[in-house]
Amino acid sequence: MTRAPIVRRVLGDGPFAEIGEPALVVVDEPSRTVAVGGDLGHIQWSGSGTADSRWTGHRIGVYEQAGLRCRHLVRSRYPVRSLAFHPVLPLLAVGTGCYDGGYSFEGELLLIHLDSGDVVSALQYPREVLSVEWHRETALRLVLAPCDDWENPQAHEQGHAVVVDRTDWGAVGRGTISAEELAAPAEPVVQADHSAEACRTLADLAASAGRQWSVRRRVWAVEGTEDGRVLAALDGVLAESWLPSGDLQWAVEDEEGGRQLVLASDGTSVWTNAERRGRRKGRRWGTSAPRVARIAVDTGQVLETLRPGVFTVLVAGGGRTMLRPLDSRRKHPGRLLMFDLDGPADGPEVSRFDLFNHPFAVRRASRPYVLVGTDPDEPHRDKWVAALGADGTLRRLFPHSWVPEEHHFGGPAVEIGQSLVYAGAVHHGQGLQPGGAYVVRRSLNGSVQWQYRTDHPATALDTDGDTVYVAYNSGALTALHAHDGSVRWHTELKVDGVPTTALSLAAAPQGHLLIGTVDGRILECPAPDCRS
Repeated sequence: MTRAPIVRRVLGDGPFAEIGEPALVVVDEPSRTVAVGGDLGHIQWSGSGTADSRWTGHRIGVYEQAGLRCRHLVRSRYPVRSLAFHPVLPLLAVGTGCYDGGYSFEGELLLIHLDSGDVVSALQYPREVLSVEWHRETALRLVLAPCDDWENPQAHEQGHAVVVDRTDWGAVGRGTISAEELAAPAEPVVQADHSAEACRTLADLAASAGRQWSVRRRVWAVEGTEDGRVLAALDGVLAESWLPSGDLQWAVEDEEGGRQLVLASDGTSVWTNAERRGRRKGRRWGTSAPRVARIAVDTGQVLETLRPGVFTVLVAGGGRTMLRPLDSRRKHPGRLLMFDLDGPADGPEVSRFDLFNHPFAVRRASRPYVLVGTDPDEPHRDKWVAALGADGTLRRLFPHSWVPEEHHFGGPAVEIGQSLVYAGAVHHGQGLQPGGAYVVRRSLNGSVQWQYRTDHPATALDTDGDTVYVAYNSGALTALHAHDGSVRWHTELKVDGVPTTALSLAAAPQGHLLIGTVDGRILECPAPDCRS
């Protein structure tokens, strides 16, 4: 059953939120319309990468200049390179593309019909389109990157300029611009970076509408407290707190931002960990020290900061919070220790970790759970679900894959009674296949109670005991009956009619769903029905 959930409140909202980090802005004064190309980013971090499969964060947003309402939001397979409004027709030409990292320059020419929102990919074959410009109503000038750099070391600084004529561009169909029409000599091309100008333009447009603009991206974790506050970890923010009134109470900034939130055993603070990626510092690449912090929920004061020396994921359950190190730089690290944050003793040794095979953040866990490999040299093979006992020993429960011939990647999980519900994906040499993503409920002896198959990987899941709520990177949100896995309802997540994607979610104590989106917003939706 498909239903549209009521979004009761949106926290962290702002103009142009849908497009993420802006790359290019074009304003069409005759139609009072604004086109924005941007990027929401990938949805993987050092501790989890499965949900990034079949994902693209590139967006084209079309907005009304008065009020800044988003009329259309289009997903693009490639970064946006150029935008141009047709001089007469309600039509937007979009050049997209990028270098694939090893050989080809790929992309598309998209034609967005502004009256209907329909999108046409007009080129017969993929080509990176560096520039689009209308010369007249019937003529569109394109600058395309070379097809590849196989025998041309100057390919990254060159382009092919052509003019394509059509009597009616509104009638151009998919793949109808042939490769022969795009043939032209290569010439030097300057590829400018318009991101700074785009930021200034969006700030000015927002100010003209009496609003403020700033970039918020990727809410990686969200939690609700008993007193109605909402905690979140997101890009650039280690953790933040929103009051029941909807006001931002506090925020702790960080150069990368928080990735997980775990309420501490004292009930008054929260643990969070910061992502740390390599960054260019002058002529060298450098990485800041990993950071794990405990923050007071009432005040936002950083009570404790740990410097574990390596990247870590938080593992929690039964009132214990631990760190699992992620040191992939070593070729043969052997087993790595899991450190107990809330006690004096170190935890047991576990196998090495990688972001596709071993993510297994279990919500509502009665004890810490991890995925471990049986072979120290190849810990991604023959993974088992293991649990940490009260005596500090790690006990294997059952193989992660219940199909012997299938290799499964890890994903989010939740404990219900004497069982685990978890999401994952089946490895395939050609990428994620139809029906290759799943949610499964298994007893702690390994028996499968039910499974639910989909085409897209899950980004997050949680339960209220009766219903399992699952978010997917396609933008879908599904409620499954916890007892048998049947679908209670299914919807495509939207805010004010515009699609978005949930990156995190939590069933709050107050009985509603909290949803953290890829575009930096936090949604409160009634549950369990989410009925319109």
